[in-house]
Order: sequence, then structure tokens, then C-alpha cells
Amino acid sequence: QIVLDESSESWDKQSINNHIEIGKWADIFVIAPASANTINKLSCGITDNLLTQTALAYIKTKVIAPAANTNMIQNPITLQSLQRLHTLGYKIVNSQVKELACKDIGDGAMAQPEEIFNLSIRELIKDNYWENRDVVVSGGGTIEKIDDVRYISNFSSGKMAAALSLALFLKGANVTLVSSRGYENLPLDIKVIPVKSSSEMLSELNIALDLAKNSSEMKPYLFMAAAVSDYVPANSKEGKLKKAKLGETWDLSLVQNSDILSSIEKDSIYSIGFKAEMDKSSANQSAQNMVKTKQLDAVCLNIIDEENPFGSDNNVLEVIINNKYEIKELK
Repeated sequence: QIVLDESSESWDKQSINNHIEIGKWADIFVIAPASANTINKLSCGITDNLLTQTALAYIKTKVIAPAANTNMIQNPITLQSLQRLHTLGYKIVNSQVKELACKDIGDGAMAQPEEIFNLSIRELIKDNYWENRDVVVSGGGTIEKIDDVRYISNFSSGKMAAALSLALFLKGANVTLVSSRGYENLPLDIKVIPVKSSSEMLSELNIALDLAKNSSEMKPYLFMAAAVSDYVPANSKEGKLKKAKLGETWDLSLVQNSDILSSIEKDSIYSIGFKAEMDKSSANQSAQNMVKTKQLDAVCLNIIDEENPFGSDNNVLEVIINNKYEIKELK
């Protein structure tokens, strides 16, 4: 492990312990935290210490995570420096609002390490196909209201949609996740739209897809990973239904729900459906039928069993793409 400082800098013929050589092995250069002093020096090309010297000599992707008092971060000089660095190709991880080292509360705290990590990984593994392509993902089980305190739903955790959203973000996509649950701790640059009912989900998906179609020449994707309720209460009630009035038995009337995936216009998007099945003998044929009947580009088949239960962190998907059959293990 090499720690470069002024006393250890060496210019021997075989040494890599100097500010020119030290960064040549690295795939990415992250400065976290980056003080207002460092930010303003970098923007002007000032190299009066080893950090700024190394940054000036480094030719690959550079990431900075600002951290300073609110007044220093929001000073027009610092804001101008950040804008200049962005123009010059630096990737900026925005600071956050919280209690600062000086005990003030305001913008200036360094971003969470996970945010810095995610942006850095995104810069390393993004590819031309996904970079700046708009992607809409649905997730979680929809919540259908019975009254103001009761609802029907399902066991879908939303984990698959969240993992898929993260993977697509790291590949460079602009991701919008429309989900009822399981979206916590995702990168802040993933746009999360919380919903409850299937009608809310359909409305938000249509809005997100319309924006995606108009924002770029690249054809957007829809990954429909949500577990949408097949049936909804025939008549939801305001307030709370009283047990005393309902009696010892309660017949809850349900009606078949509208099919979100069938109703979405797919001509100008790539559409990927998800299907959960428990009967292994008919699951694959059911997924192939889904490709045809819902006019999809692909279906990801998820067989639920003891080794692959709802809410598991590991999953195995059988992917049907244009009548081709693939098995992908996702962890």
C-alpha cells in the first residue's frame, strides 16, 4: 500500500511514488471529501500540493464529492468552480443537507459513501447501449383499498425491481422506478415514484413513458416487474367498516382488474414483462404465451418454490426473448 506525501515522493527511475506515476494504475480518481479550497484550486489548474498535482496529471475520469460550510459551498466563486469542473469532465457528487462539522445545519456535508461509490461504479461500467437511455421500471405489489384501514395486496417485496433499477443505473441508463415498496437506499439519481394502487401505477407509468419517448432519440425500455393485483374490491368504502355491522361472516366482492401491461402502447418502446409461477410443468409455456398475447419483446419467468421464495435476495430467471430460451441467475 503506497501513501504518497511530500516526504515519500521519489523520482528514482523505478519509483511509482510520485504525483505523475501514482495515478497511472487507477481506473478512476475519487476526491472525497473535496474542500472548497481544493475545488477552487482544481478549477484554476493550481497545483501547489500533491493532491492537486496528481489530479492535474491524471487523464481518466475524476470524481469529486464537495464538503464545506454552506456559505463556502454556495459562494458564487465555488459554484462557478464546480460548474467549470463539470464542463471540464469532472463528475460531481452533490453535497447533502445535515449538521456540519461547525454545528451549522445546511447544505455542505459530503454525500453518503454509497452515493459516491455508486456514481464511481457507474462511470466505470456504463456502456454505449444503456448510457443516457431512458428506462422505466415498475415494482412491488399493488395495494387495493377496501376501506380506509384495510386493503388487499400480495407478497411481492419490490426487491427485483430495485435491483434491476440499480443495475440499469450503473450501466448508464436514466432510470425511473414506479413502485409500491422496496425502493429504499437506491441512488438519489434514480427517480422513484411511490404508488399504491394499480390505477395509480398505470397513470404514473404512462406519464413516465411519455416523458421517456420525448426525451431522447433512443428507444426507451419498460420493465414491468410489479405484481399487479388480478382482482380489486368492487366497491371501496370511505372510513372504516365496522365488524359489528359486517357480522360473523363477510363476503368481499371483487372484480377483475384491468391489465396494465396490455393497455400500455408499446410501438415506440421495448417492453419486458415479468411472470411469477408456481407450477413448473406449465410455467414456460405460460410465459411464451404471455410474449404473444401481450405483444412483448421478452418475458422474465420467475418460478416461486422453496429455494426461490417471495422476498429472497437470490433469484433465478428464465428469459424468453423472441422465442429464444435463456436462463439467467440474478443475485
